[in-house]
Amino acid sequence: MRSLPAGIYAIVDGSAARPPLDLVGAFVRGGAAVVQLRLKQVGAGELLRIAREARKLCAGRAALVINDRPDVARLAEADGVHLGQEDLPWQAARAIIGPQRLVGVSTHSDAEIDAAQGADYVGFGPIFPTASKKAESPLPPPHGIEGLRRAVRRSKAPVVAIGGIGVEQIPDVARSGVRCAAAIAQLCNASDPEAATRAMAEAFQR
Repeated sequence: MRSLPAGIYAIVDGSAARPPLDLVGAFVRGGAAVVQLRLKQVGAGELLRIAREARKLCAGRAALVINDRPDVARLAEADGVHLGQEDLPWQAARAIIGPQRLVGVSTHSDAEIDAAQGADYVGFGPIFPTASKKAESPLPPPHGIEGLRRAVRRSKAPVVAIGGIGVEQIPDVARSGVRCAAAIAQLCNASDPEAATRAMAEAFQR
């Protein structure tokens, strides 16, 4: 797989109350195109175990991407790895996971978008205000829909929009030309994650 499927990019965050694999199953049943494991508090061995189980849940239904860890992505036979600005360079991650798996890179500016060209996709944000990453590192001000449109025009790689995106914002996000719309808290903390994912997936297709 070297082409990111279009739709909802659901991120399993370790801060969620539900077990990670419960969320993976709910996101897949709800129609997510991509599921990312973003479990920063979990050790490598436990992450590998969860990733291998998640691979079974996603098989044939959604792409599975592992955050930060190309080694775990390769060992779990996941579909790809997603890298932040402080992780390995995307070229180094490619050397680890091989030519057939996806490599994505988080970006927040024109310069970061330019540096990520050659990866299989770029994440871009925040689009709207978000609390999901404030505890880890400060983010730039929200780019808004117009900033997202500019990022889509600038990037040769497909763009995944992230940051404060709920079902109400999905239609505008989808019309910007992005490949995917990503969500963390809106799905992980939903009372019914499967229904929340389905609502977002349906809105993306409209």
